[in-house]
Amino acid sequence: MSWLTDQLACLPSRLLPQQAASRLVYQLARSRRPWLKQALINGLIRACGVDLSDAAEPDPRVYPDFVSFFTRALRDGARPLAGDEHTLVSPADGTLSAFGSIAGDTLLQAKGRTFTAAELLGGDFALADEFTDGSFATVYLAPRDYHRVHMPLTGTLRSMTHVPGRLFSVQGATARGIDRLYARNERLVCVFDTVHGPLAVVLVGALLVSSISTVWAGEVNPPGARAALWRRTYPAAGEGSVHLARGAELGHFAMGSTVILLLPPGGFAWADGLYGGIRLRCGQALGRWPARNG
Repeated sequence: MSWLTDQLACLPSRLLPQQAASRLVYQLARSRRPWLKQALINGLIRACGVDLSDAAEPDPRVYPDFVSFFTRALRDGARPLAGDEHTLVSPADGTLSAFGSIAGDTLLQAKGRTFTAAELLGGDFALADEFTDGSFATVYLAPRDYHRVHMPLTGTLRSMTHVPGRLFSVQGATARGIDRLYARNERLVCVFDTVHGPLAVVLVGALLVSSISTVWAGEVNPPGARAALWRRTYPAAGEGSVHLARGAELGHFAMGSTVILLLPPGGFAWADGLYGGIRLRCGQALGRWPARNG
């Protein structure tokens, strides 16, 4: 029965015109008609139980449009960082849907379903090799969550790759019901060099996720610009380089989605008490490397 329930939950993602629906949401989310934007904001608050107590602006009437509310900032100090520079922290508020070791190049999506690092990274086998037998974590951001994504570790941006794809929903039922979900959806692959080796932060698009933005490039996938894979590389220092401290804002989703972290092999240990389905807060410890490796 659970299999049938999951398959039924997948039907909207399979049957809806994904790109057209997402373009429509893109326009509605940016409408500044007072009655429309407030109806959308109030509807989300009621339907999802959005908690505004940590928001920098807790009054929902102040936001000029729905997307501004959805990507709202938090007040200073709302998400303190755990540990030290050797501690990997959660990049977002959300649910830890899967985590663990990368078996060769294979990651767990959900029970009975897997995908490969090379698939996730847009077919870049050389990059995928850097994470062979490493570790991964998948964090799902629900509509009620804070939707800005932060650095899990201090790093220098090496490359950013936009991988076009589908826009299936990424909720639990579709993760269980659609093969290679994260490797089929549109996504942005951000690769950083850190003191502990390479770190990939993959922002996965989803049904009705109408844009993904980064702090260094702005919106990277506006409607009508989703046709081809592209990659940009960045210098390690000097003009054009991007260096972000642990906990610094990396980007945001304009609607809920998923962040996947890929870590290299060697020395990393998961924090105690983690399990699939646990609720995370941005800045919470996911694990750490021994200080002697720093």
